[in-house]
Amino acid sequence: MSSAASPRLSQLLGPVVAAAGHDLEGLEVSPAGRRRVVRMLVDKDGGTTLDDITEVSRAVSEALDDIDAREPALLGGAYVLEVSSPGVDRPLTEPRHWRRNLGRLVTAQLADGTSATGRLTAADETQVELGGRTLLLADVTRGQVQVEFNRPGASPDEDAADEDAPDEDVEDDGDEDDGDEDDDLDPERDPDDEDEEDA
Repeated sequence: MSSAASPRLSQLLGPVVAAAGHDLEGLEVSPAGRRRVVRMLVDKDGGTTLDDITEVSRAVSEALDDIDAREPALLGGAYVLEVSSPGVDRPLTEPRHWRRNLGRLVTAQLADGTSATGRLTAADETQVELGGRTLLLADVTRGQVQVEFNRPGASPDEDAADEDAPDEDVEDDGDEDDGDEDDDLDPERDPDDEDEEDA
């Protein structure tokens, strides 16, 4: 079912993700017992935050419920949705991937079988500047970001993120997250304590 469902869901959910300001970078459907797991990768210029992932997850979840009602054979009923942002190990295969990694050390695999490694300083829809060398994207088969522990211009937090390379992930099994606004209240706090200062 996954081979048939993934392209169809990508077609249906691409506009939903785009409406939330993101690009759908990948989608796969795999069986998990009686359920189907829908895994999605989304990204945008400037980076994707956990709040962004939550927003996209909600929009996609609503769309999936509607799709499941109209095309029940596509998912077979029960499903789990997992939405993540790509890690640094994601290959660079589209112009937007290069643009979103400016300043990083990148290795480009070229169509002639050679490779080039350098700092990515510029990128547009047709070419990139890598270590002072201009490469036409038409001559590049893929790029790979190199993990650096002391990347120039990066904060310590960014270097730590490169080292661990975690993906932000939100999992949704269809239940709404009600959120508890009282979590920040101290249960041992005595309201009368505030009046003692005025006594």
